[in-house]
Amino acid sequence: MTTAKPVIVVGSLNVDLVVVAERFVTPGETMLGKSFRVVSGGKGANQAAASARLGYPTQLFGRVGDDGFGSRLIGDLEAAGVDVSGVGSVPGSTGTALITTVASGENSIVIVPGANGTIGPNDIDGWWPTIHEAGIVLAQLEIPMDAVEHLAKLCAEASIPFMLDPAPAQGLSAALLSKVAWLTPNESEVLALTGRDLIGAEEPALLKVAGHFLDLGVDGVVLKLGARGAYVATAKEQRWVRPFVVEAVDTTAAGDAFNGAFAASLLRLHDPFRAAQVAAAAAALSTTVPGAIPSMPSLQQVEALLEV
Repeated sequence: MTTAKPVIVVGSLNVDLVVVAERFVTPGETMLGKSFRVVSGGKGANQAAASARLGYPTQLFGRVGDDGFGSRLIGDLEAAGVDVSGVGSVPGSTGTALITTVASGENSIVIVPGANGTIGPNDIDGWWPTIHEAGIVLAQLEIPMDAVEHLAKLCAEASIPFMLDPAPAQGLSAALLSKVAWLTPNESEVLALTGRDLIGAEEPALLKVAGHFLDLGVDGVVLKLGARGAYVATAKEQRWVRPFVVEAVDTTAAGDAFNGAFAASLLRLHDPFRAAQVAAAAAALSTTVPGAIPSMPSLQQVEALLEV
């Protein structure tokens, strides 16, 4: 590795309760599903696992409940190579995601924050002596906004790159965006943030949206476009990173695979466009395996796809 500084993720840990069905139900309808499984996930956990699976030193800070799911999550993260010494337990439920996956590979998700909702600015302060050693810090919006905003402030003051995945989609303040080194919205999140629909959009529209965020003080933007790849933009250069074609069975956590791989690859390669290619390969591979944390590919798998 070119640096000893780790990827540090501050975010959610969820247990995913996954139903596989032929199609999404309509309101008031009861339908027989095909299967059910319990899978470890949560955006914070997923992104940490994605980074660690690429062999990069990765630590996660977050919370689980005392309901029995927490130990399962921690065990799965340790198996992926994540340092979980920053994950604490509190009374109550672990964060839960109710996921329906349909035959096309698409999914719908309802999240109950549970222990994730207990994280606040004081926790960030308590974790800061370790977070301060990060090469890059990742956060998402499955923990309370005041914690995210405080984390961004501390990172900006310490000149530590702060990557924000603005998911679940919601509005963000200009003050927060001005402290973000890398913003990584997907199409639905761009719509929530700007009112612009990027479904099928070509490069001029992508450049305009990226420019909007750059003008607000974001250092770099990655527009995650699903099967169309990603559009990466800095003030100096913009480039469309094309997707890798795979046979998708479950798109759950593909965006998280991208973020974790992008962060680790930024620290390893020091080139956002090459890092985005690695991340695109990791995201594609994650869709070929059901579930969240279990779908995060290894470095060897990613390198093999990059050589195709």
